[in-house]
Amino acid sequence: MRKFIVNVNGNKYEVEVEEVGGVVSSRPAAQPVQEAPKQETVKAEQPAPAPKPQGTEGAIKITAPMPGTILDVKVNVGDKVSKGTLVAILEAMKMENEILAPQDATVASVNVTKGQQVNSGDILFTLN
Repeated sequence: MRKFIVNVNGNKYEVEVEEVGGVVSSRPAAQPVQEAPKQETVKAEQPAPAPKPQGTEGAIKITAPMPGTILDVKVNVGDKVSKGTLVAILEAMKMENEILAPQDATVASVNVTKGQQVNSGDILFTLN
């Protein structure tokens, strides 16, 4: 039996190894590492800009403050809203967030539906 001390992640372990058959094997000498041939760098084409969402003609845009799911849409096109009027409920991180009108206006477009997934910055409504 041969004893070795092995260090693993800063912990020392004493290991006993039994010799079997007394056969000594040797490995062939390591070969030198060859560098891979250099490849030319090709720049990716810039993707075309995303098309503007429909119904963005209003002067005031209400955007999603964070990614989430629209639980309810409370207004329709043509509705008059006052500052602070609840226009939608957005669920994000298991919390319901109220989306409120920033000022008195008329709803010009509704760009979301109940159950729709939205990303931060997506235009939810436009107002005139």
